[in-house]
Amino acid sequence: MRGTAYHLVITPLFRNVAPIEPIKHIVRNRMADGVVFSKSEAFDERTRFLIDNDFPFISHGRSNWPESHPWVDFNNEAYAYGAVQRLAAKGCRRVTTVLPESTLTYTDHIKTGVARAASEAGIAHEFAADVNLGSAADAIRSYVIKRSKRPDSPDGWVCSSEVSALAVISGLNEAGLKVGQDVHVITKQSTPMFAQFQPGAETVAEDFASAGRALGSLLLRRISGETEGLQSLTEPMFDWKDEG
Repeated sequence: MRGTAYHLVITPLFRNVAPIEPIKHIVRNRMADGVVFSKSEAFDERTRFLIDNDFPFISHGRSNWPESHPWVDFNNEAYAYGAVQRLAAKGCRRVTTVLPESTLTYTDHIKTGVARAASEAGIAHEFAADVNLGSAADAIRSYVIKRSKRPDSPDGWVCSSEVSALAVISGLNEAGLKVGQDVHVITKQSTPMFAQFQPGAETVAEDFASAGRALGSLLLRRISGETEGLQSLTEPMFDWKDEG
């Protein structure tokens, strides 16, 4: 939005408030020309409300509503598929992941990618029970410790965020496993910092700054009246350490 007549206003969302409430407040009081929101759900009521009110918006993440609407997303199914392929190539026989909250659209994308790649590679897969990306880091760490001490423990982990990866790696270390040798971890990362501090894990970049620029530019087009070609899907780039 730099260089335009528009300004960016950030509206807080408190834990005890439904995500739809600030959207309704903005629309009913005409407090903005357009809205950006994240953490899209499969049948997100924010998306439904904004479509029904013909109010310009764009979401970070997709929904399953039949109507086309503006969105920017990362191809999490392709990421999960490629990550499991990599783990299988490194000799992993059972892979797992800590999923996002069940209502989020990209949860299904990750599950589909993991399951498809594991099936094709002929290896076992599972999804972490009792914890998700919204869980406290200590809860994820405790789950990993307990799961790693069982005889059928996973030897490959796919992580969807750096924070969850840190919790997973901490749990694996506490369980006496060395990342990169006894067990393998792949995570998405948004900055180069993670790989510098956790060299045993492998990473796939997700560029949030680029996503932000796309969200802004596509929303401005929607505000100006455009309705077609307002979606952007970023494909993961796999640059493994031992490949050219």
